[in-house]
Amino acid sequence: MVNSFDPAAGTNLGPRASALIERRRRVLGAPYRLFYERPVEVRRGEGALLFDPDGLDYLDAYNNVPVVGHANARVRAAVAEQLGRVNTHTRYLTDEIVDYSERLISLFPEHLEQVVYACTGSEAVDLALRIAAHVTRASGIVITTNAYHGTTRASAAVSPSLGPNNALPPHVVTVAAPDPLRDPVEDGVTAALFAQRVGDAIRQLERRGVTFSALIMDSVLSSDGLVTHPEGVLGPAVEVARGHGGLYIADEVQSGFGRLGAPWWGFSRHGVEPDLVVLGKPMGNGLPISAVVGRRDHLETFGRDVRYFNTFGGTPVSIAAATAVLDEIEERELRANAAAVGTALREGLHALADSDPRLGQVRGEGLFLAVEVVQPDGTDEHAPDATLAGRVVNGLRDKRVLVSASGRYENVVKIRPPLVFTREHADRLLTALDEVLAETRGAGSAARDTDGSAGGSAGGPVSRAGNRLHR
Repeated sequence: MVNSFDPAAGTNLGPRASALIERRRRVLGAPYRLFYERPVEVRRGEGALLFDPDGLDYLDAYNNVPVVGHANARVRAAVAEQLGRVNTHTRYLTDEIVDYSERLISLFPEHLEQVVYACTGSEAVDLALRIAAHVTRASGIVITTNAYHGTTRASAAVSPSLGPNNALPPHVVTVAAPDPLRDPVEDGVTAALFAQRVGDAIRQLERRGVTFSALIMDSVLSSDGLVTHPEGVLGPAVEVARGHGGLYIADEVQSGFGRLGAPWWGFSRHGVEPDLVVLGKPMGNGLPISAVVGRRDHLETFGRDVRYFNTFGGTPVSIAAATAVLDEIEERELRANAAAVGTALREGLHALADSDPRLGQVRGEGLFLAVEVVQPDGTDEHAPDATLAGRVVNGLRDKRVLVSASGRYENVVKIRPPLVFTREHADRLLTALDEVLAETRGAGSAARDTDGSAGGSAGGPVSRAGNRLHR
C-alpha cells in the first residue's frame, strides 16, 4: 500500500526508533510491514487519539478496530471483570453467549437467525466459504478485482489485493467493481454493468467445468476504492448470483456495526438479503472475535454434517467485549454520531475537492469516506495518481493525522476513524489535508512512494466533471 514502509530502507527517525526498527526487522522479518515513510511509534491510545513516547497525539482517522475508541473504559471493565471470573470455550453452558447472540441476531433481517463464532475476519470468511460449498455442493467463487477478505488459505484465495504473487486458484474469478468516477452514472446503468460482469464470470467458471457456489463482496467494496453509491448498486448482481444457484456472502468486517451511520450493516443500502454475513474487526474493539450470521437451514445443514469447533471463538471474555461494544454504540448513539460527523467531514472534503482538481471524487457514507486522487492535467482527467496519494498520506502523518490509501490503483485516500470521532476531530483532519494539498500543489508527482498493503475506501459524491453522485 502506498503508506507501507520497508524496514530495510532506513529513515530519519532518531536513534531509538531506528534501533527498534532494526530489532523488529531481525526477528519479525519481511511479513511485518510498517505504515508511512516515517513510522509512528505508539505508546497508548484514548478515544480517537494515539500517543507517541513523547506524549504527542496523533489523530487516528484510519483504525476501525477500536470502533468505540482506543482504551474504551466500558470494554476494559467488562473484559477485566469476566477474565476475573472464568474464560473457557463454548462447550459449557453460559448465559452470556446466548444473551449476546439473541441481541446480535435482532439487528439483522428476520431470515438471518443463527450465528457461529470465530476469532478473526479471515477465519469467518473461511468458514462462510465452507458453509456455502457444503450447501451448494459447488466450489466456484466470484469476487471483485481488488478484493480483500483475509489471510487464511481460503480467504487469501479470494483476496487479489494481497498482490500478484498471491495466485488465485481456478475456482475463483474476479470482476471489476463498480467505479463511480469512471462508469456511466445514469440510474441503474452502473448496477446493470456490474451484474453483467458477474454473470459473465459465472459463465467463465462453467466453461472451466466449475459449478458456481457463491458471490462474496465487501458491502462497501472498500479495497476496490469504496463504493456506497448509488444505493442498490449490488442488488442486480446478487440476483444474477441467485439465478445461477449460488449464495450471496456479505463481508461486513469493515462496513458493519454502524460505520455508515443509520444502518447497522452495509448490505442494507443495497436492498439485498445475504445468505451469510461475515463480521469481524470492530466486533470486540480489539479483542479477537468474529462471526458468521446466516440462514437457519444453511447453518443447521453444515453443523449437522460437518464438525466445527473453535476453541477461542465466542469465549466469555470475547463475548463480554462484544457486548460492551454494542452497549457503547447504542447508549452513546454512535451511529447517529457517525452520520452527523461523517456528513460534516464529507462536506468539508467536497469543499476541498471543489477547489483542487487533483481530488477527483469524494465518496462514502457515515465515518467511512474516501478521496480519489487523480492527475488533472493529462489527456485523461480521471487518470489515477498513486504517487500523490502516497504523498498526501505521508504528509498527513507528518501533521499527526493518520489515514491510509488503497483502491485498485492505490490512489484512494481512505478515512475510517473510530465512531467516537467528533466534529473537532473532523476539523483537524480537514485543516491538515488543506495544508498538505497546498504544500504539494505545483510540485508534481515525484518518484513513487514505497508501497505494500491493502485497504478500502468509500462511495458517493463529486467528480471534476461535475458528476455529483450524492450530497
